[in-house]
Amino acid sequence: MAPRRTTPEPPPVVANGDCKPCGGTGNVPTTVRVGRKRRPVGQQDGLCLNCFGTGTDPDA
Repeated sequence: MAPRRTTPEPPPVVANGDCKPCGGTGNVPTTVRVGRKRRPVGQQDGLCLNCFGTGTDPDA
């Protein structure tokens, strides 16, 4: 029997147009890793790659 194909559901759109990953701030937390074993030591702000820092949803 062949496997069933299902189409993925699109993510729900936020009503106010804010970007989902960053929540409209334009920044997302990025883990900082140090040492030879690359252990995590904290987080810093990084640019949201979904909206490129604008905070608005590009698909809206």
